[in-house]
Order: sequence, then structure tokens, then C-alpha cells
Amino acid sequence: MIVFVGAGPGAPDLITVRGAELLARADQVIYAGSLVNAELLRNCKAGCEIFNSAKMTLEEVLAAMQSCEAKGGLCVRLHTGDPSLYGAIREQMSALDELGIAYEICPGVSSFSAAAAALHAEYTPPAVSQSLIITRLAGRTAVPEKENIPSFAAHGASMVIFLSAGQLPELQRQLLEGGYAPETPTAIVYKASWPEEKVFRCPLSQLAATGAREGIDHFALICVGGFLGAEAERSKLYDPDFSTAFRQAGSEKKG
Repeated sequence: MIVFVGAGPGAPDLITVRGAELLARADQVIYAGSLVNAELLRNCKAGCEIFNSAKMTLEEVLAAMQSCEAKGGLCVRLHTGDPSLYGAIREQMSALDELGIAYEICPGVSSFSAAAAALHAEYTPPAVSQSLIITRLAGRTAVPEKENIPSFAAHGASMVIFLSAGQLPELQRQLLEGGYAPETPTAIVYKASWPEEKVFRCPLSQLAATGAREGIDHFALICVGGFLGAEAERSKLYDPDFSTAFRQAGSEKKG
């Protein structure tokens, strides 16, 4: 059995309970060494085969998986954050399907969640934004034409941009081109949940300058939108004048 496991955003204790249990049982672990916190490997049992996929090709990863499968072992493919986001697992799953090898997926805590925690922020406050756009700037890996940054920026929704910290001048230009105002609250979150975590807040017009001043060019998420501002309406969910399936409006006054 092959299990794709989300390692979480960085802090070793942010892996899920299920993920930690799978890691402890694994006969083989193939981890994304460029992003996954190596401290997690302390959970592995003695004799577990450990491979760093940062130094491997897809073919080498698959060969290791096949070797473990042939021995009847459990292989954990350890990906950063949640495997469903920029995890490159689709190509691995397709290959395993062709080989007739069974696999499962154990979800994880994504770095965009850890970034919100670091910012003490909610991405979807009422009357500010009820949508979150997760995307990336085109680089060596292209993005579909209709998913360019300016087209997403035109919505004015909350946005988290992955894999783009090395292109902050271009990212700033495209966000402004799309319609975000220069004063739009923006944050750079470096290595969310790691001991080295850093948060830098600035207006969008100062994004590139802030990144350059702080030496940020990798391992950072860029968060943009009014959700980072001070203004937000009260949620209806806990409003005493708003009825829900569990509480009638005015019940607080009557009680």
C-alpha cells in the first residue's frame, strides 16, 4: 500500500494524528526534502527506508514505491502541507493506477491555513470577502491563460499566492493591473508555523520593496485583500436577532 500523507505546513506537531500514525508504521518514507520538516522523520521506526524526493526523478520515486510494494510493505509518500495543493501527486497516482498498485491519501494542514493563523486573520469575514482564491504566478511552470493574476485580482476577493516569492515586483504589478488598490492590505508570511516564521505587513504598493528589504525570495506565501484590514461586519451566526436551526431570534432577550 502507498499512502500520500500531508506533512502539514512545517511545525512537526501540525501533522494530523492519522498522518503521524502512518509515518510511525511506514516501512518506507519518500519525503519532499526541499519543503517537509525533517524533524517529522523522528517518528519513523527503526529500519524504515527513507528517501529524499528532492534528489529523485518521478521514475526513481516510482521504482522505490514498487520495491516497497513488492515486499508487502507500507510506503508513505510525505508531501508538504496538503498533498492536493501543488503536490504533483496526480502524475504519481496515474502511474500507480497503470501499475495496479493501490494507494490512499491522508490530507494535511495547508500552509495557507498556517498563514492565516500567523496573521490572526479570517479569509472570509462578512461584507469583506466570501471567497478565497489560491493561485500562483506563472514561472517556469505555466498557468492556464484564463487563470492569470490580473483576472483573479479583478474580483477583489481574498487571495493567497503560492510559489511566487521570488517574483514580487512582477506579482505586485499584476495585482495592481487587475484592480487591487495600491493601499490594499498585503502580507508576506515566511515559513508559516516553522520556528523561523516571519510576518511582514504592508500596502500592496510596497510589496516588492518590503520583500527586497527583508530578503524574502522563497518559502513565503503572499496574502492580499481586505480581510487583512481592521473593518469587518459582525457575523449573523451569533447575532441575537438572527434565528438558526439551534436558536430562535430574541431568545437571549427572553432568557
